[in-house]
Amino acid sequence: MEHLDVLIVGAGISGISGAYHLKSQCPGKSYAIFEGRPAIGGTWDLFRYPGIRSDSDMYTLGFSFKPWTEAKAIADGPSILNYLHETADEHAIKSKIRLNHRVVSASWDSATARWTIDYTSGEAQEKGQLTCSFLYMCTGYYNYSQAHRPEFAGEENFKGQIIHPQFWPENLDYRGKKVVIIGSGATAVTLVPAMSDQAAHVTMLQRSPTYVVSRPGEDAFANNLRKILPSKLAYGLIRWRNVLFQMYFYTMARKHPAQVKERLLGLLKEELPADFDMAKHFTPSYNPWDQRLCLVPDADLFTAIKAGKASVVTDHIERFDDAGIVLKSGERIDADIIVTATGLQLQVLSGVPFQVDGTAVDFSKTFSYKGMMYSGVPNLASAFGYTNASWTLKADLTAEYMCRLLKHLDATGQTTCLPEKGSEVLEPAPWLDFTSGYVTRAMENFPKQGHVAPWKVHQNYALDLMAFRFGKLEDDVMHFSKPKAA
Repeated sequence: MEHLDVLIVGAGISGISGAYHLKSQCPGKSYAIFEGRPAIGGTWDLFRYPGIRSDSDMYTLGFSFKPWTEAKAIADGPSILNYLHETADEHAIKSKIRLNHRVVSASWDSATARWTIDYTSGEAQEKGQLTCSFLYMCTGYYNYSQAHRPEFAGEENFKGQIIHPQFWPENLDYRGKKVVIIGSGATAVTLVPAMSDQAAHVTMLQRSPTYVVSRPGEDAFANNLRKILPSKLAYGLIRWRNVLFQMYFYTMARKHPAQVKERLLGLLKEELPADFDMAKHFTPSYNPWDQRLCLVPDADLFTAIKAGKASVVTDHIERFDDAGIVLKSGERIDADIIVTATGLQLQVLSGVPFQVDGTAVDFSKTFSYKGMMYSGVPNLASAFGYTNASWTLKADLTAEYMCRLLKHLDATGQTTCLPEKGSEVLEPAPWLDFTSGYVTRAMENFPKQGHVAPWKVHQNYALDLMAFRFGKLEDDVMHFSKPKAA
């Protein structure tokens, strides 16, 4: 049976980052990347809806080891996917990627200090099995095959098309069509301006408002700095500038929510027509960063609204009818196409069932160690990004820390690293302190975090950087060992 030192699951941003760090820091380790889909890229290959883009700047969403050199700081999906392909090619990672390989189950055996991985491969889903010494899950945080899609009364009567952005049909023709987009999150605010150029009209139908912030699609300072400094140095400086600004803004939002809210709404007022009802459509009931802010590059959403190509309706859906949507207020919206931008379905470690010495792991009963490992589960790490900053910042740090663990095991002759909760009493809290619906719907299935380190999940890159890169590996929680038989 094939044995690998490390199996990485997922060939998106996190998986490619993990492979790079593993190759550069642990060059003697054998590894492979299993990707369940027929292509690499994860989110950036899966989503194909009009205007698909990042809502994080590429100086922080990009890898720490590969400078982003394009002019646009807020990049579109195809550009990000190309960046991932370039990275994988430059570092000879693609030869390690096995496409259409889906992990079915994972079972740890303490006597051999190995994971046994059952998987399927190819279109025929042929069964296979291998073992690995360490398992690194880079499968993201949501279900790729199933989105959050509530049922609406009367939708079977609608004569037009109903589409979810996660499963966008190829070559959808919406020219001259009336489009209604249900939702107010990042996907909705991206779709509205992207579709408004060709659609007859686009309506964003929301139950409640979201904070929306405009910023330039290009970073003029960054583009100028690259002209006078080497690209890697310029990239590092811009990256840290953006990280520090994100941290400052998040801290201010937590400490002074009323002032930050007033400032955000003041900026928004400058972008919208004087007669626009901001209180109804763009003034949330919650504080900034209780949910993620929606980014609007170059004010494209507001431009579409001012041009009359798009509008915002804040109301609740009563039912669908044959030609559109009837609202609880009694009003209705005509539609040829309805897009249900109703969110993602969160999933723990891609829904893979895990066992440790024959006992099934219930991750909802575990505590998260540094936001990357799980109490009682050995030699398993996973990548999970920040809610208030770019995903890749945490993914890069997690990959670095995995490599530190692997090198420590080799240096000490150990085979197993296991975070264990001792006698201390931890105050359990949700892994993510976020009020977004897609988060609150799923948190009961996720690991818990504690109130003290290393069980507390910091949404703070600087704190994590110090802990992951310089913190000691042998603490009172992480235990290193080898099988007694050895």
